[in-house]
Amino acid sequence: MAIPGTVKMMVESSLISYCEQRVPPHARDKARLGYRFRGNSVTLYESRLAFGRLDEWVDIVVAQFRFDAKKRTWTLYCPDHNSRWHEDIDSDPSEDFEALLQEVHEDPTGIFWG
Repeated sequence: MAIPGTVKMMVESSLISYCEQRVPPHARDKARLGYRFRGNSVTLYESRLAFGRLDEWVDIVVAQFRFDAKKRTWTLYCPDHNSRWHEDIDSDPSEDFEALLQEVHEDPTGIFWG
């Protein structure tokens, strides 16, 4: 089931703000943060210029948040080296999207930002 419209708008607002704050303006010609919605999930990714190609951007997935419509909770997932998703064992599902986004930002185990 897709994310309800009001929930999606709240999450999108949080992500727009986060992406703008995370990458300083002077670095945006080399790195960017973005997100994309698909069904019941939203994926946060980093875009960087491809090595040796100044006109091509490469997306690197950082985190995924999946919404459970029945429970109205979010679950945080992290990618492995093959970009396959695994539930983050250090965080519990939460109704508070911001709390999970903060977990990604702080990245206490280095699993999201390395």
